[in-house]
Amino acid sequence: MVNTVTIFSAIIATLMALTVIMVRIKASKKPTNAKKIILPPFFMSTGALMFIDPFFRVSLSEFLEAILLGMLFSILLIKTSKFEIRDEAIYLKRSKAFALILITLLIVRIGLKSYLSMSIDIGQLSGMFWILAFGMIVPWRIAMYRSYRKLEQEMFNKTKMV
Repeated sequence: MVNTVTIFSAIIATLMALTVIMVRIKASKKPTNAKKIILPPFFMSTGALMFIDPFFRVSLSEFLEAILLGMLFSILLIKTSKFEIRDEAIYLKRSKAFALILITLLIVRIGLKSYLSMSIDIGQLSGMFWILAFGMIVPWRIAMYRSYRKLEQEMFNKTKMV
């Protein structure tokens, strides 16, 4: 049986996913920069403070499972995050697949959380899903940063030749 905490967290996760989709749509209309790519993982890293409380601590195997699954999920986000040069600036390309992948990941996350909440304590489960999310955002943002820098260098080389 699914408890109210699991339902509440699913609602919050859905709202967050919708927010990310909206932010992504807006971001594609404005040029990006390295700071916009790098800062989200730093902001999210403050969530690691939850592990000060023993309620949220996970075992090594739970940590490894969560981080590896997050890294696996990041591949989908990496594949749908491409940049382009427009008007002498770098823009994030709009991708219809990104929204679909994000919604699919949300459904998988909710399903996993519902299933795992029957056998794993809610605190540990919260910690595991934070680790999963962090394991997903860090490789994704590193890949985005590298792609951005490559285009930035390409732009620099073009202006240098002119």
